Amino acid sequence: MTCKRLFCLFAGVTVVLASTFAWSAEIHGISSTQYGWFTDIFTGNKQAEFGEYLNLSITKVDTEGKLSFQGYGRVTEDVRNGSGNNGRLYYLYGDYSNLYDKVDLRFGRQFVNYAAGSALIDGGKIDLKNVGPIAFSVMGGRNVIFGLDGEASQMRAFAFGAAAYLAGFKNTDAELSYFMKFDNDGLARDQIGATFKQYYNSFKFYANTRFDLPSETFNELLTGVKYFPMADLVLTAEWYQSYPTFDSTSIYSIFAVDRYQEALIRGDYTINDKLSVNAGYTRQFYGEGNDGSDVIEIGCRIRPIENLQVNLNFDRNNGYGGNLSGGSIDATYRPIKPLEVAAGLQYDVYVFDRTTGNETARKYWLGGKYKLTKNTSASVRVEDNDNAQYKSDWQGRVVFNYEF
Repeated sequence: MTCKRLFCLFAGVTVVLASTFAWSAEIHGISSTQYGWFTDIFTGNKQAEFGEYLNLSITKVDTEGKLSFQGYGRVTEDVRNGSGNNGRLYYLYGDYSNLYDKVDLRFGRQFVNYAAGSALIDGGKIDLKNVGPIAFSVMGGRNVIFGLDGEASQMRAFAFGAAAYLAGFKNTDAELSYFMKFDNDGLARDQIGATFKQYYNSFKFYANTRFDLPSETFNELLTGVKYFPMADLVLTAEWYQSYPTFDSTSIYSIFAVDRYQEALIRGDYTINDKLSVNAGYTRQFYGEGNDGSDVIEIGCRIRPIENLQVNLNFDRNNGYGGNLSGGSIDATYRPIKPLEVAAGLQYDVYVFDRTTGNETARKYWLGGKYKLTKNTSASVRVEDNDNAQYKSDWQGRVVFNYEF
């Protein structure tokens, strides 16, 4: 969708609804005007562009407050290399809730997320609730995919799904769902998924899984437990595995891949309002022929004075890929109530090319945000990257936000 069509669509919906339901409708949103400069990762050339982002919400359209509309999109204009303008409509849909106190309806461009799969669709989603301990959901529509210069969806790209989930249980959440996706060559995705969450005393148990039917493989599995022995301490243990699967219609689906697995333990402790610490250990497994690696992470948050916060983080990887390390430090300071300034640096040792050995990457950044009025604010961020690909690569962004 072009920039002109995108904003005509936004403006049309706003004007028509505001004039039709002027006695009750409320229009809220955020307009974000941005100017950014950066290096194009495809050409290596310096790029600069203006962008306008609009997030719009129209509520209380009807007297019962059941109908609402939501929209979010952007347009950008290349001002350096003459590439022209570009527009994206991320979502624009209408919600009608509590039809007969049992049905929620949503139609338009929307993001739908089930345990079995996710998609941005031009279509509809229907939820059936208040019919017992289990609620139901179905969705379907055109599968929307964005490319570099706009939408890249295929002519016969569609996504469909259905879910059943527990409703009305205070300490238990569970969902069982199904997801399928089509492209020009036929059925591309065919998956089932499940998610579970249970609170019991000082524990939280959770699990998520996704099963690919064509390959008969669990392509994702996560299970874990969190323990809260006291209000300021959280202990976490997790097991995660991922087996990459591709669309059935993709040439990549015939290639062999390795399963990735990891086991994690972590602790987060808030000592007081001035100091909190965290530490974690992860054992990573990369499949056949690899010994895996051990990753240790430690960090802390320090607030030496009321308006200053400093975050320190360090991680160390020993094993597959070499002995690598990285760390970061950032600070946020609020000298006066409407002004916030921040700065930080990041340093990493990594392997970019095994023939050249370890490389280093450094990032330095400085930013600030100032609240001009109750509804307006301005912010800026500038950073410099120095790594194996770029030397002194400066980039940044200036933003002006208006809330209405």
